[in-house]
Amino acid sequence: MATSNLKQTLGDLNKESFISLLTKIIGESKFLQNNPPELIPEEDRVIKHVLDCLLPYSTTTGGPLIVNHVTYFPGRGNLIVEYPGTQPGKILSFVGMHMDVVTANPNDWDFDPFSLSIDGDKLRGRGTTDCLGHVALVTELMKRLAETKPKLELTVVAVFIANEENSAISGVGVDALVKDGLLDKLKGGPLFWIDTADKQPCIGTGGMIPWKLQVTGKLFHSGLPHKAINALELGMEALKEIQLRFYKDFPPHPDEQVYGFATPSTMKPTQWNYPGGGINQIPGECTISGDVRLTPFYNVKDVMNKLQEYVDYINENLNKLDTRGPVSKYILHDENLRGSLTLTFDEAMSGVACDLNSRGFHVLCKATEEAVGHVKPYSITGSLPLIRELQDEGFDVQTAGYGLMATYHAKNEYCLLSDMCQGYHVFTGIIAQLED
Repeated sequence: MATSNLKQTLGDLNKESFISLLTKIIGESKFLQNNPPELIPEEDRVIKHVLDCLLPYSTTTGGPLIVNHVTYFPGRGNLIVEYPGTQPGKILSFVGMHMDVVTANPNDWDFDPFSLSIDGDKLRGRGTTDCLGHVALVTELMKRLAETKPKLELTVVAVFIANEENSAISGVGVDALVKDGLLDKLKGGPLFWIDTADKQPCIGTGGMIPWKLQVTGKLFHSGLPHKAINALELGMEALKEIQLRFYKDFPPHPDEQVYGFATPSTMKPTQWNYPGGGINQIPGECTISGDVRLTPFYNVKDVMNKLQEYVDYINENLNKLDTRGPVSKYILHDENLRGSLTLTFDEAMSGVACDLNSRGFHVLCKATEEAVGHVKPYSITGSLPLIRELQDEGFDVQTAGYGLMATYHAKNEYCLLSDMCQGYHVFTGIIAQLED
């Protein structure tokens, strides 16, 4: 089918149907919050509404859609929906529409986060931007394919996922689907990960390395500072040294300009804790936590090894570390006592640089320009779980999204209906180009 004819057949987003579905899905968002162990999302609540839309068009009722509800943990399912084409191996997929949300405190919002409300073009509620709006949008796309039944060589697949990020339960989503080979055939064509924002191709994301630096000194009275090892001072000076070494070893990379990253790799503290005590006590311990945001041109394991090297060097050379005043010290020789640093990491993830020479990238750019009016790919050091692993497995991963970055994970979250309509046209433009 010619590109123009196919786009005409698929038409515009059915706004009434989209809003109806999104209303039902946002109505479940209270039970989709992901903050274990207290809040475990129940993605099957979303799948029920998606199935209500799509099962009437499934092969079980004589329709064209092949629907597969895959569950690895009770209540936390995934849904694979396929509109089959006639040419084996010719395929495209929309993946990444996760069915959980970040937490929301209704007391902090100007409107109810757990129900959809409409204010002009604004569709308001938790998950409208990330990522329940995309769930409803891709559902409407698959429904339209099933309704109009265009004869395509191209197979179109949608994969709605249970989210791995922050999950107390591993192996529930994309990682399990990949492990079981259920996504293998998607390697035959572009995979569009629909989980970003602002309607433009997101061509690069950052890796993240959460770290924790435990500092041990010696607690003592603040009137006798020469008998203490001030854990706060040791932590501050050690962190300064670690940061200086990090930025020397991992400076801005030339490819960051090519991909349009707003920032280079960064290593910084975000939390500081100590056990408490009187104002007249010099603390004997504290913990500094933070993260590394790493552009995808550096290797996560290399950075982790380097950070450990920095800490090992400081521990062995405390006498070379800057102090704070004439009696500040990190070694008490008369007590044979030394301050110490211990570095630990939580689970790290790698960033991704999308292939700018791939068919998928060029198709996405053209479809975006036609639907939105311009195309300006961008990159961020925010992290998306799993897409680097998919790329390493041989998938041509491209990323996009049609919510608003300004409300991503924010209170008073909303998306724009007009943006979702343009997103629908991007999808139909992608299908039309790849069919040709």
